[in-house]
Amino acid sequence: MKSLHIHMEGQVQGVGFRPCVWHLAKEHQLKGWVSNGPDGVHIEIMGEEGNCESFQKSLMQKIPPRARVIRHTVREATPGSWTDFQIRESVSSGSPNLLITPDLGLCEACRQDTLGPHNRRHNYPFTTCTNCGPRYSIIRKVPYDRAQTTMDVFHQCPECGLEYQAPEDRRFYSQTNSCPKCGVKLMLHDAQGKLITSDPAEIIQRIIAALADNKIIAMKGIGGYLLLCDATRAEVVDLLRSRKHRPTKPFALLYPSLEMVQRDTFVSRAESEALNSVEAPIVLLKARPGISVAMQSVAPNLDHLGIMLPYTPLMAMLMEQWKKPLVATSANESGSPIFYDDEQALSQLQGIADYFVSNNREILIPQDDSVIRLASNDQKIILRRSRGLAPTYLPHPFTQRTRNWLAMGSDMKSSFAFLSKGNVYVSQYLGDLENYQTQQSYEHTFGHWQNLLEIAPQRIIADKHPVYFSSVMGRRLATDLQVTLTLVQHHEAHFAAVLAENHLLESPAPVLGVVWDGTGWGDDGNIWGGEFFHYENSRFNRVAHLSYFSHFLGDKVSREPRLCALSVCRNLREAEKLLRNKFTEREWRLYNQILMQPDLMKTSSVGRLFDAVASLLGICDKSTYEGEAALYIETLASRYTEEATIKPSPVPFSPVVAAKSVIQQISAGLPPERIAYQFHADLVGWICQVAKTQGTHKIAFSGGVFQNALLVRLLKKYLGDSHQLYFHKQLSPNDECIGLGQIAHCYIHRKMKAAQPGQLKEFELVPN
Repeated sequence: MKSLHIHMEGQVQGVGFRPCVWHLAKEHQLKGWVSNGPDGVHIEIMGEEGNCESFQKSLMQKIPPRARVIRHTVREATPGSWTDFQIRESVSSGSPNLLITPDLGLCEACRQDTLGPHNRRHNYPFTTCTNCGPRYSIIRKVPYDRAQTTMDVFHQCPECGLEYQAPEDRRFYSQTNSCPKCGVKLMLHDAQGKLITSDPAEIIQRIIAALADNKIIAMKGIGGYLLLCDATRAEVVDLLRSRKHRPTKPFALLYPSLEMVQRDTFVSRAESEALNSVEAPIVLLKARPGISVAMQSVAPNLDHLGIMLPYTPLMAMLMEQWKKPLVATSANESGSPIFYDDEQALSQLQGIADYFVSNNREILIPQDDSVIRLASNDQKIILRRSRGLAPTYLPHPFTQRTRNWLAMGSDMKSSFAFLSKGNVYVSQYLGDLENYQTQQSYEHTFGHWQNLLEIAPQRIIADKHPVYFSSVMGRRLATDLQVTLTLVQHHEAHFAAVLAENHLLESPAPVLGVVWDGTGWGDDGNIWGGEFFHYENSRFNRVAHLSYFSHFLGDKVSREPRLCALSVCRNLREAEKLLRNKFTEREWRLYNQILMQPDLMKTSSVGRLFDAVASLLGICDKSTYEGEAALYIETLASRYTEEATIKPSPVPFSPVVAAKSVIQQISAGLPPERIAYQFHADLVGWICQVAKTQGTHKIAFSGGVFQNALLVRLLKKYLGDSHQLYFHKQLSPNDECIGLGQIAHCYIHRKMKAAQPGQLKEFELVPN
């Protein structure tokens, strides 16, 4: 007889791991037990040596589909007196060291249970099993057990209890198991907060009647409230825009089925798989002519729509009867984070929503829907990493264990990251930290993580920007905790993040980093955003950048592309006829006088150059959301159908050169689609020139500009055969990746310092 103790680490809780182990142990005629602990899953088996060996092989081959094992250890154990194999009560003592399972989209079996007229969960909006349902959004502490989640107040009825104990049932040890008798209650309130009904079937009928009457519904989901309205009627979509103060930013859509999505949009196999995946993100898809939705109201001036399929039972119930696309956008005020608290939603959304659909299951961690797009079948671009994708990061990109580092991230598209006990966590998208409510959400989520994993940071890493909220908070935490504060330059953090994602931190060959975005504090005191870095022997060197142009009027310049155009074209007489009518007489005189001042801050931002070109083309002079102008240029360029006629310009690239080219093409009467496409091609040509100068064959890309699918596709077209191209995989190229990049940068710097003591300068501040 042999007795073994097996410790499984990784994303192994909330995924049906213990039931899987139980079945395998029975199959291999073993005795013993399996239990959750704060550091993973522990297994003890006893049986014939051959059976123990075959069990171990089967375990690694047949782990649940949502499980991710990153480490496992096996040791001899003292034989016990077990008579069978059991699932033991979880052990909560000890230091937490666990990867947190994201919220999982509705599985097909639970969908059938919810919609099946003869199933006892028919019309139950909170049907779940071990394969689907909330996880991250409801967990208070580890290990993951019902008592540690917001499901603890719902006591299972006898029927649910039998399922929970039945090995043949897919709800065997399902911690979110419930039904209409014992589970979560759905409620419908009017705009004043008065309860109308708690009957789910009646609620669905009333919602459908309200939607048909052009009403706006606030509906509580897994990560927060969504605002719903009929996407086929321009009048109600425009009403939602007016109430929400969101004039042009596109709305996401919820469709009843993939078949209807395929009728309205062009959908590749990879996009279909993404829509139907357990992560259930919003996927950007190109609209077909004659689409059923009110396209100009839903996504003004764009050709793509952000679409998702029902990922909760409540959504499935609603869409099964509504049978048309709905606007399904995060319920918030413009610029604020998603509302998830019931009282807050009722008070803050009055005047926006006509009805409220809520429930009595508490959400601990708010999350927006994740958003992705595909530049090609094999190149996914994550635009927002949140529900279904956050917070665990796998596989681990670092070869050495380092304990308890906290990276504060950036202020735009904020998220923070932990490196703790050999695991990496990157929080969900938390929004732009210029907003006070977003700052509160950032601090709330950070506090939850500290409590969840009992993390006491031993090093804090922040952006060099002196007044970023995240950096100020990092300095305060470092002082309070008396730990080291390390500052990392914004664009080097971007580059380090994409290196880490592609396991290039220890690459023996040099890597060229192309980091293009809207803004970031540069080492010379200017605003960077069009940067090229050379990485070799663990060293980052800035080797090229977009030529500087004036950055004036503070944040106003990022909201008004016409100001970027004025700055870039300041000495171009031929630009005046395109720009003059964009300003009043007073503005024209004042802004030109300001631009003559010698001590203006400069910028190398490619994001701002996109703004300038958008204004020159007459498609955006004042933006209402971040990245709007760039999105319009990409949309315009994507409409050009004669790609073979365009080649990158061989002329050295600069803002002035780009502006002159655009102006000349406009004067020649060329169509704006062609001009926008040529601008994209010239940007790729510039990268080709720098790569040739540097002699590098590995090129890695980061920064918000590379959310542009056309640009990524052109990079592959012109550089894919001659160079190895690396893009982000699990993180967005926008500032959501900064936290991981800050950790990666610090990790490499520490390794260098250990290898070459006394030879390196380290940007560290040690509180007194």
